[in-house]
Parts: sequence; structure tokens; C-alpha cells
Amino acid sequence: MKIDEATRLYEEWVAKRATLVPVDLRLKHQQMAAGVFPFLRATFYRWVQLWQEICPKLAAAPAVLAVGDLHVENFGSWRDAEGRLIWGVNDFDEAYPMAYTNDLVRLAASARVAAKEEHLAIRARQASEAILEGYREGLRSGGRAFVLAEHHKWLRDMALNELRDPVVFWKKMEALPEWKGPVPEEARRGLEELLPQPGLKYRRKRRVAGLGSLGRQRIVALADWGGGCVVREAKALVPSGCVWASPQKLPQKVRCEELITCAVRVRDPFVHVRGNWIVRRLAPDCSRIELSTLPKSRDEALLLHSMGWETANVHLGSREAVRAIERDLARRPGRWLHQAAKKMAKALTRDWKEWKNA
Repeated sequence: MKIDEATRLYEEWVAKRATLVPVDLRLKHQQMAAGVFPFLRATFYRWVQLWQEICPKLAAAPAVLAVGDLHVENFGSWRDAEGRLIWGVNDFDEAYPMAYTNDLVRLAASARVAAKEEHLAIRARQASEAILEGYREGLRSGGRAFVLAEHHKWLRDMALNELRDPVVFWKKMEALPEWKGPVPEEARRGLEELLPQPGLKYRRKRRVAGLGSLGRQRIVALADWGGGCVVREAKALVPSGCVWASPQKLPQKVRCEELITCAVRVRDPFVHVRGNWIVRRLAPDCSRIELSTLPKSRDEALLLHSMGWETANVHLGSREAVRAIERDLARRPGRWLHQAAKKMAKALTRDWKEWKNA
């Protein structure tokens, strides 16, 4: 199956489960042609197809409730119930039972592609080694969430650097276009439940963000409260692309909140699933961290090591699989992650060229 056919069939499948915004979908198609890295971020549905075909032995490794759509820009920060700054995986929309190797290979492939497009300066082999070392250490330790209050000062500095300026953030929120038309009941109820007080008046805005979910509705509630602005966002959910790509009939169930709950992490108290919508708080320090906002002076090997460790934090939610994962890892030959990431990146690049030319 060619990439254009896969994309058409996947979008037809999504359209039966959520309302698509045509102008946003066209934007997604344009961004998919802009480079291999945005293409990777936007096409998890295609990754699942290629993964089974190109890495069948790795795809048969012990299964966990996986992130699925893991990559180097799927990490961010949030505030916990104590107000502490936390860092970790930011998006679980594609969560589904998969081989533990999927998340590692996709993360390493994304680092490889990002380095090739000059978003990272680390060598591909070094990136894979840092990710795998962090993952192994995370498993051995039983996991530990990244609380930035007392530890990981370098991560805290990265999460709070000047490129995530609150003034810039709030100007962007104010400039969002107004939402036109009714708000779906589940989304409206979810937004209002998360506002700081009942009955608070708010403005409805339309937000365009992300790449994998670009094309689906995002509704923002922007309110004035306590001398400043507060923002809540509702994003439409559909089942993981794993469901679409499987030749078998799989349960049409969204698994993101299940994974957030069972993983080793400090939860964001402002993230909840309401029906087919995920609702969360948005703020300058509560969002995905883009590579373009990272400080120029940074230890990329340490960053990728932390991403590997955080991947272990997520997989430790599937506690019954941990021993099987450790045995499987011990049997793997050297450089297996580097080699698999190289193969997947090559296949994605080939697909991207086809898409761009089309």
C-alpha cells in the first residue's frame, strides 16, 4: 500500500469517529511534505504498517501498554497537585498494547531524523545508546518520575527557558480565532469542570496544534480569573492507529487515560478524558517542549537518556511484563536499537519523498 492510499483510508476511518476540520487537514498534508521529522510525527498510522513489515521479530517482543506515537518532541512539562514542575511524556493519544521495542525504536528513529534535519547535533548511534541505557536503568530502578523541584536542574532550566515566555504564550491564546457553532456536550462539560470555579464566563476559541491529531477539533476555553487568564483545552480523541492498521478486529477503545494512570509518574491533575475528548490545562510551563525552544547549550545525550528512562516509567505500568522485557533485552545483540531505527528511518524517508512528490 502506498502512502497516499494509506493516508486516505486512515482519514476516512477517522472521519467516522470524529468531526474533521478540512482546512486543518490540508495544513497537515502540507506539513507532512515539509520534512521527514514532521512526516514522522504526523503519520503514526503508517508507522504501524511499516513496523510490522520491516521489524517483524522486534514487533513480536513482549507487549506493554505502550505510548505508540513516541518521538523526541512528545515530551513536555506540567504542574502537579503540589504545584511542582514535572517533566515526561506529553501525549498518549495513540496508547495501545504493543511490543515494548516499538516505543524505543520510534524514539531512536525520531532522534536520527531530527539530527539529520539539524534539530539535534548528536550522532545517531550515540542517540540510540543513550536512549537504551536510560531505559535499562529506569527498568532496573523500578522507575522514578522527573520531579524538577529538587532534582534535574538542567531539565528545569530547559522547561523554563526564555523561549517559553509567558507573555508570548498569552498573546497567542488571545489571538486564537473564535470558535463558531455549538460545542459538543462532552467537550463543554469537560472544559467547564476544569475551570477554577463553577459558572465562570469564558470565551470559546479554536486552536490548531500538533501533527498526529491535526485535523481534529480542538476547543479552547479562555477566561479571566484572579487577576489573569486561565486556559483549558478539549481535543477530540479516536482509537489508536493500531486499531486501524490491524487486519484483526481490535477493541475500539481509547487507552490514554488508562496508561497515564498506571505509569510511574506524577499525574497532571488537569488532564481528564470525558467521553471522546481529552481535556487539559494549558499554560506556558504546561505544554509540549519543541526542539526549537531548547537552549542552544544542552547535553543531548543526557536528554535522550532521560527520554529512555521516562519510556521505562511508562512501560513499568505493565508490571506483569517487566521480567519478560528484561530477559528479552538481555538476549538482544549489540546495536539492535541503532540498526532498527536506521531501517525505520529509511522507510519513512522513502514514504516522505513519495508524499512530497505527489
